[in-house]
Amino acid sequence: MSKITFLGAGSTVFAKNVLGDCMLTPSLQGFELALFDIDLERLKDSENMLNNLKATTGSTCVVKAYTDRKEALRGAKYVVNAIQVGGYDPCTITDFEIPKKYGLRQTIADTVGIGGIFRNLRTIPVMLDFAKDIQEVCPDAWFLNYTNPMAVLTNAMITYGGVKTVGLCHSVQGCVSHLFKNLEMDSTGVHWKIAGINHMAWLLEVTKDGVDLYPEIKRRAREKQKETHKDMVRYELMFRFGYYVTESSEHNAEYHPYFIKRNYPELIERFNIPLDEYPRRCIRQIDKWKTIRDEIVNNKSLEHKRSKEYASYIFDAMETNVPFKIGGNVMNTGLITNLPKEACVEVSCLVDADGVTPTYVGDLPPQLAALNRTNINTQLLTLEAAITGKKEHIYHAAMLDPHTAAELSIDDIVAMCDDLIEAHGNWLPKFV
Repeated sequence: MSKITFLGAGSTVFAKNVLGDCMLTPSLQGFELALFDIDLERLKDSENMLNNLKATTGSTCVVKAYTDRKEALRGAKYVVNAIQVGGYDPCTITDFEIPKKYGLRQTIADTVGIGGIFRNLRTIPVMLDFAKDIQEVCPDAWFLNYTNPMAVLTNAMITYGGVKTVGLCHSVQGCVSHLFKNLEMDSTGVHWKIAGINHMAWLLEVTKDGVDLYPEIKRRAREKQKETHKDMVRYELMFRFGYYVTESSEHNAEYHPYFIKRNYPELIERFNIPLDEYPRRCIRQIDKWKTIRDEIVNNKSLEHKRSKEYASYIFDAMETNVPFKIGGNVMNTGLITNLPKEACVEVSCLVDADGVTPTYVGDLPPQLAALNRTNINTQLLTLEAAITGKKEHIYHAAMLDPHTAAELSIDDIVAMCDDLIEAHGNWLPKFV
């Protein structure tokens, strides 16, 4: 029996989307859906939910929960990763509260920035443990990474884990539809090209019937910018650098040195930046789960419609050899020619029975490549810290992060990193 293993299966709503989609995919019938999570209560919840879904969908997939990770992986053809190491409490709280003492404010803190650095440092060792198990018990498996920080974790699994990996993010999928909806434009028949790095990929081309739509997009965006809305940072970046970025304004506010600044507090209101947004989301999600848990977990009539998540479509393309196009995070094997070869990039990829084949992009516009490199610098030094165990590279990563460097002195950056290392305790490996 072929097997799809879901690591972090206690994320019940996401497991419903990904594995519920698999239950509705003809080529995946008869597969074992292997669930693993270190939270046994949430693991049981997901098992119950999926068995209810199996009954209502009539799927022939077999649901099985495991408490032994290696056994969950054994013989897997595909692996989905959706873990979060350290969760909201204590680690996310730490990522926000200690920098705040130094005057460094964040919005999401899961990609780069000081929060992204430490999320990487506590997640990479766990991911590389996954890689060791995969090499032993399912060496040919494809690993689909949904966990942030996307670029660094995907890079680590490929470069140091030796695992066939593609990173998947929603930002490319939703970019054009989100932009056009906000600007009250019709996206029917629109063709587009996107490339860059995760959370900072660029809408390089957007046309309809051969006509460039950027002039109209920018005209409408300038009108929209006269009122308060949720995309103000992205529009400002588009006006200044020429192109629309894939990820949200709350994310991009902390990827650059221009928006969250102690000496210019008026920028927060001007660009409608939601400081401390991710902790608020965590609290809302925790509270919401308390109210919806029974409805999802113990609902014998639970139904599911196939979502837009890439996973089942990727599996289907590999099983049937019918090609499917995705936006994927892969290593830069000459794909974007003015970004470092050591970087993980986000480009269009073709999926079929041969696996994931990324497409060639060439040079990005120079200003876009330069912006990407500011974030790649921190990504690569964070990875260097994780692999070498050298504390100095944590400092280097933080000192080169655009937002952190714009706000704090070198001494404060080092002191903040030391405080974060101490506060994380056993959530981090030992650094020297």
